[in-house]
Amino acid sequence: MSNMTEQISYQPPVAIEKNSEVDNIWDCIEEAAQLRDGPPEIGSDLPLPFFHILQRLKTTKREGWRRFGITDDKCESISDHMYRMSLICMFPPATLAPRLNIPHCSKMALIHDMAEALVGDITPMDKIPKAEKSRRELTTMQYFTGGLLGNVEGGAVGKEMLKVWQEYEDDQTLEAHFVHDVDKIELLLQMMEYEREHEKKLDLGEFSYVASKVQLPEIRAWSNKILTEREEFWGDVEHSRMDQGNSQDPAKESYYAAAEIAKD
Repeated sequence: MSNMTEQISYQPPVAIEKNSEVDNIWDCIEEAAQLRDGPPEIGSDLPLPFFHILQRLKTTKREGWRRFGITDDKCESISDHMYRMSLICMFPPATLAPRLNIPHCSKMALIHDMAEALVGDITPMDKIPKAEKSRRELTTMQYFTGGLLGNVEGGAVGKEMLKVWQEYEDDQTLEAHFVHDVDKIELLLQMMEYEREHEKKLDLGEFSYVASKVQLPEIRAWSNKILTEREEFWGDVEHSRMDQGNSQDPAKESYYAAAEIAKD
């Protein structure tokens, strides 16, 4: 068991100044206090409280699909999304693979949406500014890695997880570019799979917009192939396409905007 000194050694991140575009300051500690079983134990020397909160990733659905009527029994969870991403990361194109740390990419894929266990799946339709979304996710990751994991094995694993998460957020390394692109590929795959499952009665073409935000040429070949397969699937049936106005939505532009690829 952790002692009281360990438990109070964790200092929750100080909230930044309130954004006028957001009605209330969201706080990860307050959110955790509302959990059905109460807040996880802070300062434990075992990772079990952290393991328990990860269960929420298995039950929290991806909101973009729900908005189009995908029922909860069919809707992918955040864990579903990250798991397939981690496997996709194991298959980089041959021209890209020698330059990547592939195990690191798979780890990044498994960590990148972890904050959504508390924050939830925020989409462009929620109209939450990107800076506020980033603040919520950062403070939650600090809570997970410092509060729940800070006393586990000296806090080393927690610190590494936060470092990997921040690398993804900064999007300045080749590995981060790759994982960001894989994030979009996984979405495009799921888009097509839902359309096929609904036998052309569900048009999810709005999501094809993310293909325009793929950064690496090698992965762009994948997204182009998926979109080609989608056109073949729809055939002469009327459907929406990537180039039909989605790029005019400022919320999507901000949400999916990628950092400029660092030049060597």
